[in-house]
Amino acid sequence: MPKDVAKRQPKYRIIADALKEAIASGEYGPGDRLPGESDLMAAYGVARMTARQAFAALQAEGLTEARKGAGVFVRQFKVVIRRRGIQRLSVEVWGAGGSIWDVDTKGREPVVAFLSVGDEPSRGAVAKALGLAEGAPVCVRRRRFLLGGRPVMLATSYLDADLVAGTPISEPDTGPGGIYARLADIGHGPARFREEVRSRMPSGDEAARLGLAAGTPVVLICRTAFTADGRAVEVNEMVLDASAYVLEYEFDAP
Repeated sequence: MPKDVAKRQPKYRIIADALKEAIASGEYGPGDRLPGESDLMAAYGVARMTARQAFAALQAEGLTEARKGAGVFVRQFKVVIRRRGIQRLSVEVWGAGGSIWDVDTKGREPVVAFLSVGDEPSRGAVAKALGLAEGAPVCVRRRRFLLGGRPVMLATSYLDADLVAGTPISEPDTGPGGIYARLADIGHGPARFREEVRSRMPSGDEAARLGLAAGTPVVLICRTAFTADGRAVEVNEMVLDASAYVLEYEFDAP
């Protein structure tokens, strides 16, 4: 970095960048404790507040985590789920009564914490995707997924309430094969899917429900399921803990 640029930077940013370089070079690895506030004060000749600002900058970028009474540590990213975006949606999975979630967890015991199910007025993009008038009723299913006791995903499914009324889809337990198997039972099984993926920082509610440390982003996946004749029958909005997932897509060249 040119010296004139460095001089214009706030001192806390200079310290934060130096620590980032040390982490990137491997001087400090995952789980290692970084120098303490007093160490930074002595090394850079700054006040305690400046040292704290440097640590706050690293934490905001998701690189570190503070442990009360122990110090600041390089965050460890341990991927717990490899989400196979294509294989998990195969009719061979849900059509045989299996769970698409099991494709991700490979024999590990997941927990699906059912939060709620009920009819709500459709709004915005969901109403448009399902081909419904604004305010038309949709069946909304909300779940939280945990693995090894760790919350990793929030999922909300939206379906035309008139289409699924009186089926297990409107009940807490949809039965073997889940939503897609029950849609198939009524002649509206999905034949095609579209997923849109993006990322952002979580809302306060999302961070609390997923138990996220400060600075941890989330991955947003919005999946729409279509029947063979092109009707959209489900919109599923998922919020994933980005530190827990790898998204894997394997497919033949078109």
